Amino acid sequence: MKQQEARMRPRDEASHRRSEICVYWFHPLLLSEFQRLVPSGDFRVRNRRIEPYAEPDLEKLSVTRASLSVVEAHPRQSVTEALVAAIVRQSPGDRILVLAEHFSEENAFPLLHLGVKGLLTYSEMASHLSRALAVGISGGFWVPRELLSTFLDTVRSGAPSRPPPGARKDLTEREREVLENLLQNRANKEIAKKLQISERTTKFHVSNLLTKFGVRRRADLILLSIAPETGR
Repeated sequence: MKQQEARMRPRDEASHRRSEICVYWFHPLLLSEFQRLVPSGDFRVRNRRIEPYAEPDLEKLSVTRASLSVVEAHPRQSVTEALVAAIVRQSPGDRILVLAEHFSEENAFPLLHLGVKGLLTYSEMASHLSRALAVGISGGFWVPRELLSTFLDTVRSGAPSRPPPGARKDLTEREREVLENLLQNRANKEIAKKLQISERTTKFHVSNLLTKFGVRRRADLILLSIAPETGR
């Protein structure tokens, strides 16, 4: 499956070394497979077991502050969402990757609305887990391309656009105008026409915005703008 990911620069590749990851798991096989696949020299891995059958008491959940939280999808979608919400509430700013058997609009969209940065299926773990972890830690998104495209289509006309969390204060007036249009998912040609500037100039401003917000793709910037506002 093709992924929408933010490619890391060389310094990003080095920065994830020995980053701390906390795995919230239900099935012991998931934890053992995760530990087998994750390079031991790259990450420090902690884990928290969640009761798979009884309703877990998430009010008493001990959330570990980490560079990335990895959540095994619970058999009940509502519990998965509640677990993600608990992590976001107790440790705002943490990035979250969810592992599941499969992803569809029904189970993926609520997680993206909660601020989840990555969605990875069990079948993709062997080939993509290490990369997905690195991308998530560096601030990028690891989301199936088709789901991401559909998700953006559903939210771009509904929720009012707003600057992404941690919006830069050093944006020029023109960059702010381009950002406002970009968050409405307008193409460069549309932005250029609306602002009465050349398409080349528009591309220049878009490139600067991606750099300033630390992402590599327009879709990542749009996702940041609709993610829950959290502290760092």
